Amino acid sequence: MQRPDLILFDVNETLSDLAPMAGHLEAVGAPGHLAKPWFASVLRDGIALAAVGATAPFADIAAATLRGLLATTQTPDGLDRAVEQVMEGFTHLAVHPDIAPGVEALGDAGVRLVTLSNGAASVAEGLLGRAGLAERFERFLSVEDAGIWKPAAGAYAYGLTESGVTADSAMLVAVHPWDIDGAGRAGLHTAWLNRDGATWPGHFRGPDVEIATLPALADELG
Repeated sequence: MQRPDLILFDVNETLSDLAPMAGHLEAVGAPGHLAKPWFASVLRDGIALAAVGATAPFADIAAATLRGLLATTQTPDGLDRAVEQVMEGFTHLAVHPDIAPGVEALGDAGVRLVTLSNGAASVAEGLLGRAGLAERFERFLSVEDAGIWKPAAGAYAYGLTESGVTADSAMLVAVHPWDIDGAGRAGLHTAWLNRDGATWPGHFRGPDVEIATLPALADELG
């Protein structure tokens, strides 16, 4: 396919490795296996708000759902600190191993790179800064400034407007099928980063490209 002028990257799970969040839960006395359902519930609530045209910051939703999760394992006095301690974990995450070589290859090929996250822009900037990749990205965009979460069309429109490109010259890279579906319906090209070899859910619009690692996208785009 034709190389896009701009690639918009999802951040949570696509760029960042959330596996260490299990350890942060265990550190406050909660089972580590709850990390995945906790994150899924954050996405559920944010997307549910978007469905009715409302919004809330990722951090607020994450803290509120975490508070409910930890309520049975913490004393009232310790609950606030436990929530704060786990939430701090987002500021120490690293990128997946395939991200640095993929970002470098795409950047060297002259593709513009921007993040578009349902989380805070500062979290994305910190993540890529720790990886030594921040200078490869033009902008760190958040749906907090769009006023609605992905996969609502307005979130992608915000990313395109801020980047000064049209949908047909941009691509979204994400691990989440719902994000790929939303971007495709908004007119963007899409690349599904399928690290785990999952099966695409047929109720969503399919991606233009499926890759197992980010460097493979650079190869695919030539």
